[in-house]
Amino acid sequence: MSTRQAIRLRPLTQVHAAAFCRLVVALAEFEKLPPPDEAAQARLIVDALGDKPRIEVWLAFVNEASEPCGYMILVQTYSSFLALPTLYLEDLFVLPEQRKGGVGGALLKKVVSLAHERGCGRVEWTALDWNVNAQQFYEQRIGARRMGEWFLYRMTREDMQRLLDLDTP
Repeated sequence: MSTRQAIRLRPLTQVHAAAFCRLVVALAEFEKLPPPDEAAQARLIVDALGDKPRIEVWLAFVNEASEPCGYMILVQTYSSFLALPTLYLEDLFVLPEQRKGGVGGALLKKVVSLAHERGCGRVEWTALDWNVNAQQFYEQRIGARRMGEWFLYRMTREDMQRLLDLDTP
């Protein structure tokens, strides 16, 4: 792989829907998590390309490749304290054979550019605690700050159902 490659970033279209799903499966494998099943993959496409999109997906291509080698999913949230939108980076993934070639940096620069153009007050994302390479890149190469005063909490659908089934809050 050449260190100087042409990187093209494009919004997801139906043409690359299957390739996008393959990249999501590859991310699940990288994170050692169960991949989305066929029904979940179908929902991803509807949520990205349907009448009321819930997610914004960007694909990365290198050189003249017709298949994407990376992707990112964006969603907009809101900061009540800033009274401005926040662009949240849900996923950023690059296939292992294309890492260290600038693809991940190009995707990160794109999300920052989009946030700036849209008047967002900030860009936010999370990183797995064991993904030290990503953490070092974020902190040392692009100047992102790790937030220590916030903890991420999550409820699965089963957790939500248990709470809804309780008689008292």
